[in-house]
Amino acid sequence: MKNALILINAYSKLDTAINQSVRLKEEFEKLGIEVEIKRNNIDTVMILDSNPLSFIDKYDFVVYLDKDKYTSALLEKVGMRIFNSHEAIRVCDDKMDTHIKLSGCGINMPDTIPGLLCYNLEAPISQGMERLKLVEETLGYPCIVKECYSSLGKGVYCANNRDELLSLMEKVKCKSHLFQKMIVTSKGTDVRVIVIGGKVICSMKRTSNTDFRSNIELGGLAQSFDLPESFKEISEKVADILKLDYCGIDILFGENNQPIICEVNSNAFFGAIEKVTGVNVAARYAEYICNIIYN
Repeated sequence: MKNALILINAYSKLDTAINQSVRLKEEFEKLGIEVEIKRNNIDTVMILDSNPLSFIDKYDFVVYLDKDKYTSALLEKVGMRIFNSHEAIRVCDDKMDTHIKLSGCGINMPDTIPGLLCYNLEAPISQGMERLKLVEETLGYPCIVKECYSSLGKGVYCANNRDELLSLMEKVKCKSHLFQKMIVTSKGTDVRVIVIGGKVICSMKRTSNTDFRSNIELGGLAQSFDLPESFKEISEKVADILKLDYCGIDILFGENNQPIICEVNSNAFFGAIEKVTGVNVAARYAEYICNIIYN
C-alpha cells in the first residue's frame, strides 16, 4: 500500500488551507495513494535522549503545508521526504531571506533594505533614524514596509511620508521586517504564477481598485493571464534557485512591463487559480510527487 501524510498548521481555520489539503488528497487517491490529513499537533518526530525519534514511518512522503521549520527539519533529520524541502520552506517563509537568496542571481527585484532588529518595545524609535534616512534617500516615497513573516497581504504597509514611515517603524520594530521601493507601475496589480517541478503550470493576474495590494483575500479580482515569455523564464529561474518542488510566485509589472519578483510562496493556495484558469493544479502537483517517489 502506498501511503502519504499531508500536514497542515495546528491552528489554521482558513477555508483555503483546508481546501488545499482536501484537493490534494482527492488527486492522490485517484493515483492509488492512501492519504491522511493531519494537523501539525500530532506526534511526528521528537528528540529523546538527544536522538530524533520518528512516529510516522508508515508514510512514503509528507506534503508539508505548514511553515513550522522545526518540524520540517526534524522530518528530514529522520529521512522523511517532504514537499517542499525544509530549506526551501524556511527561505521562502522569511521575505528577507528570500531576497538575499535571489540577490546576485540576475533576478529583478524591488530595491530592498532590511529593518533593524529591536528587542525592547520601550526603545525610542529615534535610535533608528539613520536607517530611516537611508530608506528615504534610497527608496523614496511612497515606500513599502513588510513584516518578514506574513502572508495573504497582511503585514504589508505603505508609507507615503516621514510621519507614516516613523509610525510603521514603531509598529514593526520588534518584528523582523524590511523596506522596499514601491513599484508604482504595478500599484494594485500583480501576477501569480504557479510553478511545479521547475515548470510554469498556470498564471493569473490580480487587480485591486481600492488597495495597493492585489491579494484576493483583501478584495482583489483575478483573471486568467497569458504569461509573457520573460515572466515564464524568471519564474522558472526563481523556482530553480530556491529548489522548490511547488510554489506560487508574485510578479510585479515594471517599466515597459518588465517582470519584477515581489514574493515567493512555498505553500501558495491554489483554489482561486484553479477556478480562474481551469487548470487542475492539485492533480499536477500530485502527479509530480508520485513520479519523484515511485518512479
